[in-house]
Amino acid sequence: MAGRKRRRARRLWTAVVAALALPLTTLATGSTPAHAAAVQCSVDYKTNDWGSGFTAELTLTNRGSEAIDDWTLTYDYAGNQKLGNGWSGAWSQSGKTVTVKSASFNAKIAAGAAVSTGAQFTYSGTNAAPTSFAVNGTTCAGAHQPPITVLTSPAAGAVYTQGDAVPLAATAAAADDATISKVEFYDDTKLLGTDTTSPYTLSVTGLTVGGHSLVAKAYDSLGASADSTPVGITVASGPAVVATPAQLGVQQGKTGSFDVKLSTQPSANVTVSTARTDGNAGLSVTGGSSLTFTSSNWNTAQKVTLTADNSGTGSATFESTATGHAKATVTATQLAATKAYDARFLELYGKITDPANGYFSPEGIPYHSVETLIVEAPDHGHETTSEAYSYLIWLQAMYGKVTGDWTRFNAAWETMEKFMIPTHADQPTNSFYNASKPGTYAPELDTPNEYPAKLDPGVSVGSDPIASELKSAYGTDDIYGMHWLQDVDNVYGYGNSPGKCEAGPSDTGPSYINTFQRGSQESVWETVPQPTCDAFKYGGKNGYLDLFTGDASYAKQWKFTNAPDADARAVQAAYWADVWAEEQGKGSEVSATLGKAAKMGDYLRYAMYDKYFKKIGNCVGPSTCSPGTGKDASHYLLNWYYAWGGATDTAAGWAWRIGSSHAHGGYQNPLAAYALSSYADLKPKSATGQADWAKSLDRQLEFYRWLQSDEGAIAGGATNSWKGHYATPPAGTPTFYGMYYDEKPVYHDPPSNQWFGFQAWSMERVAEYYQQTGDADAKVVLDKWVDWALSKTTVNPDGSFRIPNTLQWSGAPDTWNASSPGSNSGLHVTVADYTNDVGVAAAYAKTLTYYADKSGDTEAASTAKALLDGMWANNQDALGIAVPETRADYNRFDDGVYIPSGWTGTMPNGDAINSSSTFDSIRSFYEDDPAWSKIESYLAGGAAPTFTYHRFWAQADIALAMGSYAELLE
Repeated sequence: MAGRKRRRARRLWTAVVAALALPLTTLATGSTPAHAAAVQCSVDYKTNDWGSGFTAELTLTNRGSEAIDDWTLTYDYAGNQKLGNGWSGAWSQSGKTVTVKSASFNAKIAAGAAVSTGAQFTYSGTNAAPTSFAVNGTTCAGAHQPPITVLTSPAAGAVYTQGDAVPLAATAAAADDATISKVEFYDDTKLLGTDTTSPYTLSVTGLTVGGHSLVAKAYDSLGASADSTPVGITVASGPAVVATPAQLGVQQGKTGSFDVKLSTQPSANVTVSTARTDGNAGLSVTGGSSLTFTSSNWNTAQKVTLTADNSGTGSATFESTATGHAKATVTATQLAATKAYDARFLELYGKITDPANGYFSPEGIPYHSVETLIVEAPDHGHETTSEAYSYLIWLQAMYGKVTGDWTRFNAAWETMEKFMIPTHADQPTNSFYNASKPGTYAPELDTPNEYPAKLDPGVSVGSDPIASELKSAYGTDDIYGMHWLQDVDNVYGYGNSPGKCEAGPSDTGPSYINTFQRGSQESVWETVPQPTCDAFKYGGKNGYLDLFTGDASYAKQWKFTNAPDADARAVQAAYWADVWAEEQGKGSEVSATLGKAAKMGDYLRYAMYDKYFKKIGNCVGPSTCSPGTGKDASHYLLNWYYAWGGATDTAAGWAWRIGSSHAHGGYQNPLAAYALSSYADLKPKSATGQADWAKSLDRQLEFYRWLQSDEGAIAGGATNSWKGHYATPPAGTPTFYGMYYDEKPVYHDPPSNQWFGFQAWSMERVAEYYQQTGDADAKVVLDKWVDWALSKTTVNPDGSFRIPNTLQWSGAPDTWNASSPGSNSGLHVTVADYTNDVGVAAAYAKTLTYYADKSGDTEAASTAKALLDGMWANNQDALGIAVPETRADYNRFDDGVYIPSGWTGTMPNGDAINSSSTFDSIRSFYEDDPAWSKIESYLAGGAAPTFTYHRFWAQADIALAMGSYAELLE
């Protein structure tokens, strides 16, 4: 890539991120030299202070060229700060001196890597930050802090008329002794212009009609840079009335208001009239029904006041109109006098769904995050996942509960169906699928550099027992399930939009892609993105296929992968939509969508099968493990994925389907299993679907019980194929119906069992099921889990909180005995570090809310409220609710991506793929991102970058938690 800045050499394998936004931990490998170089380090110190106490978060970065082993960090306080407890290290205090010794899991810090540790303190008087830190006796250099940048104009949510100037302005302040050298202004990732002198301004007239996410980015004289929080605006095609917010909740007997102004300066006075056009008559305009705007005050907001009467609930539409202007519409919902949390739901819902805030594509597809530079399971913020679609469906179901409007729930399902469920044109050769031989065996290998994995047609596979009944029930050979990953803006350029195969970079709209393909050790940093329809237009001579599987020849083909937890969540959301709609007497309004959800659940049974439909239990040896002959290949759990594919040539005559042999505790969904087995409106059409889900419900509850540690947390999972190639597990490995205990199923980089978010997500589903049914088996698991989680939760007087983040495991469960479950006294969990992640905290609060409603547990109820109140009071911004994150794992942008020697190819944008490729080199579009300089500075030895991300799933989960609390506990 000509003109690209040269960065430092490729670094050691270090900190990592994995599927579903997992938090990071720092790992390192490599040899230690015989001599010890002098320690070079920096420490970033941050606090959250509530007046009588505080938490301190310290990030220790190794600035040297060699690894640091078994570190000890020391520093002094000037005041009377007193240590309470610490995490991610052994904390102690002697007088004013604080000492932190490394834990076993973070003892080694590779060159350029970082680790984080933290603690809680009390104090009185002043709380000055330490001025000096030392590691292993060597004083660390102070880390230069990046500048602070704020985009002060335009205002969030502003609307402009196309052709009018949009005034951009920013403030920027440099840290230490640096000065600001320039400020750049961006529209998403497009550079609009630069200003080098204060005040930093830019006038832009060429913005297209639609939503825009604007960012200011400041650079200082020492080379550091930082971008502002994005500000969303809308450009209208002509003069328009602007009303914000578009969603409003008004409690009975109270008033609410929204702001009105114009998008462009008028030449004469303009009168804006506001009136209720339909809906709940209990809401009325009591102020601002007629407002006058002049050429002087046209962009100064004036208020319209709404009043709710003392009885009734429901939504109403208010329109603000003016001659020659596009109208503005506001939906107001009258809430019960006690429903403050429903009002919060609507306020946050309004921020999420405001087109100007950047959560959605022009097609209405939810992005993974508003921000573009983010690497987790999706490797770009404007990709999306089936997870995000499922959260959209759930969000709109809650909107229906609060407002009585079910059109948005139905529309969300239609959006998902249109863009994320492959059409017949995307899976054209399913009619050639042979259920007696679903696929050809290829082993999963331990590390990416062992790939491609050789296809072995000599290994027998079992038969698919549900294909014929699904075709009989639905009249098609096509699969009705979501693919898991989508490049919404076609950033990579494959152009695999629905119904197209490798249309290319010029194609607009969403494109199906895939990443993970090469075994348990393949982190996102080691993936090679590839199209789901591989027509050999990009990649090498065989497209991307020969990077993953070894064969004598390759055919152009399509292939999709389903994330079962997302489809199950969509079914879960549909269940609640029906429950709430039925309570309102509106069940008929969602009945068609419920039928589609039942259909999705029917196909989701592919997630219950061994990868190659081999028999479940004691399955060792690819050739000796017996092929299944029906349901004996089903473990009745939700596994990590199912996948399907075939030839692109409709005359080629082949297609395949596989399951996954690995089941993770965090993927189970007993509420979905209950809905599909026991709820009439979600009954599958197939002959055995309902019975399969009934058995799955029992099996999932047993699975939780089997995986529950002595303390209460839920361990990893189980596999029917040890190491993914039916290897022999270690002697004494405990089993669950013959499946082997796997501490970290599927992914090891980082371990899939360490993220507390999987605990919260999964137990929330158990709690919902328990709240609906009172099932004693669910309560047994929840009682123990909730006690453990509450014991590890801290909510401070100012509402700030700490919940578990990274979990460490030891031991193993007892072999499962359904008639007499073991105590699992040898299976243990410890909390390695804590977090204030608001998305995970919201899922956790929902768990506590549903559990408390059924059990009457007052501590669970009060903690749920405290978490929700804390994030509402402390973590709001213009886009939602979010907290800063230090991303030490971003030192892996330069990590090598394994490509076999001699293999060459190109990405759609021309990036070369070869044995010298890195994560960044095959994703050079990142170097045009406004946040890229943060990464470049970090790779050159600067401080680990900090980002404030607005992930769609997290914002939806927070809104849902507010609505759930309002329904059950308010």
